[in-house]
Amino acid sequence: MSITKQKQQTAYLALAEKFGYTSPMQGARIQKVIVSSGVGKKRDKKQLELIENRLAKITGQKPSLRASRLSIASFKVREGDTVGMQVTLRGARMFDFIDKVIHIALPRTRDFRGLKASAIDDMGNMTIGIKDNTIFPETSDEDLKDVFGLAVTIVTSAKSKAEAEAFFRHIGIPLVVDSSVKR
Repeated sequence: MSITKQKQQTAYLALAEKFGYTSPMQGARIQKVIVSSGVGKKRDKKQLELIENRLAKITGQKPSLRASRLSIASFKVREGDTVGMQVTLRGARMFDFIDKVIHIALPRTRDFRGLKASAIDDMGNMTIGIKDNTIFPETSDEDLKDVFGLAVTIVTSAKSKAEAEAFFRHIGIPLVVDSSVKR
């Protein structure tokens, strides 16, 4: 079952009474997905190229390089050094990527039971941390020495955490209640 625009529209109908929506434009919807990865102190051009190529394969879009804004001597980082890469997805690519993460990549991780509801922040956005890029089918499993992590942020128009949680549950994102978090 894929996450599509149609599911977002049915989310409005399902959640209108609970959250008091009077117009379909008030309903929560996914605005964009941001995939980012820090590259740390890697000064090797081949390593940076490898991460850039893998992110491009995973997302279907070339990542933009993120440079450091400050020089920090204790971290051996100079101003302008590449410290990360980021891809912003919208439209059809965004929905395809969310489907791939939820239905293909995350179930390949060990002991996956669902995403923690505590991953949703107070502004209604969800950030998923992925430690291993090899869970995506586009990356080859033979290069296990070049493993890096990435963060996937799903930005929504939800006004609160409760609204975002109900929206994510309705569109099919598997959420589990985190028992370690005190409410």
